[in-house]
Amino acid sequence: MDYDLDDDRSRIQHDVVWTWLSTEAYWGRWRTRADVETQIGNAWRVVGAYRRDTGAQVGFARAVSDGVAFAYLADVFVLDAHRGHGLGKRLLQLMIDDGPGRDLRWTLFTGDAHGLYRQFGFAEPDATAMVRPAFAHRTGG
Repeated sequence: MDYDLDDDRSRIQHDVVWTWLSTEAYWGRWRTRADVETQIGNAWRVVGAYRRDTGAQVGFARAVSDGVAFAYLADVFVLDAHRGHGLGKRLLQLMIDDGPGRDLRWTLFTGDAHGLYRQFGFAEPDATAMVRPAFAHRTGG
C-alpha cells in the first residue's frame, strides 16, 4: 500500500485524530474534543500520513514551537492497521529533519517509543532540564 505524507493543515481529518487520541493514546485521554481541536488549530506544524488510494488519514504528528530555538513534538501516531510500513519514521523525518525546525532543540514525552525517537537524535534529558508535571486533576494523580 502506498502512502502520501505532507504538512498541509487542510488535509488533517479531525475525526480520525480525535478518535485515536480519545481512545488509544495513553498520554492524553483527559482532553475534550474542543481541546484537541484547539491543539491542532494552534499547532506550529502538523504532519499527516494518508493512503494514496483513498486519501484516508492513517497517521499524525503535531508540534508546538517558537520557530527559532525550541519545538515540542506531540500526539504522534500511526493507526494499527498501517504500522510496519515505516510511517512513524516518515512522519518524524518530515516533521523534524525535512521541515523548518531542523536545527531547533526538540523535546517530547513518551512512555513506549524511545527506540524510534533515538533514531532522530532524542535522548534522555541532562541536568539542565526540568519539567513541571501536569496538574493532578488532568493526570488522575
